[in-house]
Amino acid sequence: MKSKGRHITLDYSGFRGNGNWMLDVLQSSVAKSNAREVHAHVSIFDGSVSPLGFAAVVLIDESHVSAHCYADEGILAVDCFTCGDVNPAGIADDIHAKLVDSIPTIHLVQRTEIDRFVMED
Repeated sequence: MKSKGRHITLDYSGFRGNGNWMLDVLQSSVAKSNAREVHAHVSIFDGSVSPLGFAAVVLIDESHVSAHCYADEGILAVDCFTCGDVNPAGIADDIHAKLVDSIPTIHLVQRTEIDRFVMED
C-alpha cells in the first residue's frame, strides 16, 4: 500500500488559552513549513448554542491544520493533515512546542499518525 497524505492528531488536557491566540499559533506553524496558507478562520463559541470554546482552522493548499477546544473542560484537539510534499510532523511539532512553552498546565494525552489517501500498489 502507498499513500499520498499523512494525518497527525494531538489531544491535550490542561489547555488554558483562547481561540484567537490558537489561530495565531496555527498560522505561525504553517508559515514556518513549506505549506501555503489559503484561508484562516476562528469561531468562538460562548456556550449559548455550542459548548464554550472555539474551532480554528488554517486551510492550506495541501489540506488543513485545525484546533478545537472545550474550554470548560480544558481539552484541546489539534490535527495536521497534508498531502503532497509537506510533512505534517514539522507543523505538529512546532504547534506542540509553542503550546508547552506558553501553557504550563498543558499535557499531551495522545498523538496519532496515520496515512491518508491510501492506495493499492
